[in-house]
Amino acid sequence: MGARSGALAGKVACITGAASGIGRASALVFAAEGARVICFDRSEIVEDAAEAVRSAGGEAIAMTGDAGEEADVVALVARAQDDFGALHVFFANAGITGTARGGFFDSDAANWMEVLRVNLVGPFLAVKHAAPAIEASGGGAIVCTASVAGLRSGAGPAPYSASKAGVINLVQTAAQQLAGTGVRVNGVAPGLIETGMTAPLYDSARARGLEDQIGLLNPLGRGGEPGEIARAALFLASDAASYVNGHVMAVDGGLSSSHPVTRPPGAPRR
Repeated sequence: MGARSGALAGKVACITGAASGIGRASALVFAAEGARVICFDRSEIVEDAAEAVRSAGGEAIAMTGDAGEEADVVALVARAQDDFGALHVFFANAGITGTARGGFFDSDAANWMEVLRVNLVGPFLAVKHAAPAIEASGGGAIVCTASVAGLRSGAGPAPYSASKAGVINLVQTAAQQLAGTGVRVNGVAPGLIETGMTAPLYDSARARGLEDQIGLLNPLGRGGEPGEIARAALFLASDAASYVNGHVMAVDGGLSSSHPVTRPPGAPRR
């Protein structure tokens, strides 16, 4: 692989949700820039992501666990310190959409709680437990995956959108709470990206010959790729963003620059 600009040379990075999609792409990008990476996911195929990094010449280990469970996050931080001797970057990327499909009232409390546990409590646990380790390593960065769905309605199911709005506020709050520690906290808010999470949408469009219609609501007129989010996360994790703190960067082809009109499912047309 070999580092390209060495933006993370000598750094140790943990990435949750690293088995596929944005997390896997970020593991490859971070390692290419010199980081030693711990790929963390609740899926056993996270080992495949770590092997992809190693095959490309990088250094990575895989670890399974649940990003929304405190004991697992504590163990992840400890693994970074035990195996690599430090922790400089934590990318809290793991997320789920939940089980609900359809309108607001189709969701139930159990689904909301599970989505919030993974998508919002997970980043909170990352900040709580990674920040002291990063400070002890001389400072660094925490990056959280939010979403354009957290910026305004209409871009995802209600519990998912609410959880991502919470991530945005968490980033801002954590940056203030960690003042003086040398730990920056920022977020990336992806738009429509082709991942396992969005596979049903892409598969349905392709089956109907409508792939060219994906992403037309944004000015670039297309969906995004995981690597495009990974490179944004790399910037926020690196010293190139040394004066960026408490900020959530939308990487969405310009979708959030305007206010597309949406109508809830089943709403009458007038």
